[in-house]
Amino acid sequence: MKFVVQQHEPTTVPVRLDAQAEVSEQAPRFPVHRIYCVGRNYSEHVKEMGGDPKQEPPVFFSKPANACVTFNQDVAYPQATNDLHYEVELVVALKSGGKDIDLKSVMDCVYGYAVGIDFTRRDLQDIAKSKGRPWDLAKGFDQSAPISAILPISEVGQLGDRQISLKLNDETRQQASLNEMIWSVPEIIAELSKYFELKSGDIIYTGTPSGVAAATKGDRIVACVEGVGTLDFKIV
Repeated sequence: MKFVVQQHEPTTVPVRLDAQAEVSEQAPRFPVHRIYCVGRNYSEHVKEMGGDPKQEPPVFFSKPANACVTFNQDVAYPQATNDLHYEVELVVALKSGGKDIDLKSVMDCVYGYAVGIDFTRRDLQDIAKSKGRPWDLAKGFDQSAPISAILPISEVGQLGDRQISLKLNDETRQQASLNEMIWSVPEIIAELSKYFELKSGDIIYTGTPSGVAAATKGDRIVACVEGVGTLDFKIV
């Protein structure tokens, strides 16, 4: 069974694990509480951005829940930028949460996985970095978080060395193995729970491999995590 993401403000709606779901507008939905993101979680991407892998703890930032784009809908090129970058990521969906979760039990909180795109207004991010400002304008804008249907962890199994990839106009631009992540899924969840009380409906974008670059109007993006899901949409 798969769940399709929806935006949801209250935190009281449970995840319906017994519901049948297909990838359609009639499918059961996963109620999104909050979107967390991890920056610089693949060593080659860290080097690409001028950093040193695992020298420091994970970098966390967030996006609003309504930044999600579902059903492979077209994504509108955002305002206030001339340098929109794609970043393909494994997404983790939580069915439960808590504070200061023990590393040994964090996977009990996971409902399933999806593939997502963390869109970045890179020119605005570069300005923010140079001036020591937050990344909100660069990361938390409209339609900045396309996401596939969520596949339950019971159907995915161990992630292992599955491939994550992105094609821009049929040309492969990003490709890596999930075991190249600097911080694993359990480590990310445990560390994140030190700063936030995680809840059912939270989704976590876990970082992107090297190969990020600009996209523009008319481009087609196909993103995939092997055995998890595929995104296929255009920028308009």
